[in-house]
Amino acid sequence: MPKRSAAAVADSRASVVEAAIDLASVEGLEGITIGRLAGELEMSKSGLIGRFGDKEAMQRAVLAAAIERFTEAVWRPAERAEPGLPRLEAIVDAWITHLRDGVFPGGCFVTTASVEYDARPGALRDDVAQAVRRWLRVLESEAENARAAGDLPSGREPADVAFELHSLASGGSVAGRLLGDERALVRTRTAMRRAIGRE
Repeated sequence: MPKRSAAAVADSRASVVEAAIDLASVEGLEGITIGRLAGELEMSKSGLIGRFGDKEAMQRAVLAAAIERFTEAVWRPAERAEPGLPRLEAIVDAWITHLRDGVFPGGCFVTTASVEYDARPGALRDDVAQAVRRWLRVLESEAENARAAGDLPSGREPADVAFELHSLASGGSVAGRLLGDERALVRTRTAMRRAIGRE
């Protein structure tokens, strides 16, 4: 039997990762064992191991792809906006849309992963922390641009704006999912706009 091309293997790996993202958003990254995912996808365990190597490599691939899905949903629509306050407003709108439209079946993937790994050392924790830090730097940079343009008070710390936006989005996701608060995202959007001086 001829070997599959590298492109075919990559496509197959990508389709497995996409399915695993949805499962992990509900059950956590620790919930996507090789055996569980093989059963869900009706594949052999050896077939999955062949694509990833081991469980941790698979989990890290899923996390990276989930972060890319978030980036496509939240950053890509906003990056076309003018830097500073217009871009922060666009980020807030895209972030709320991302949460409302269920880009991940289990809610905010990064919030789930952050809670899952905040006290669990290892490569996955490092990956989650790096992703959160990178996003906070983006938010802080846009807040700095807004302050330099005079759209935020000079005493408003960009790092505080970034921290508040991130915290509000995480809290809004939890309130909507866990507490069943139907107005959670409305409140979250209002609070996020207030954090950037737009309410």
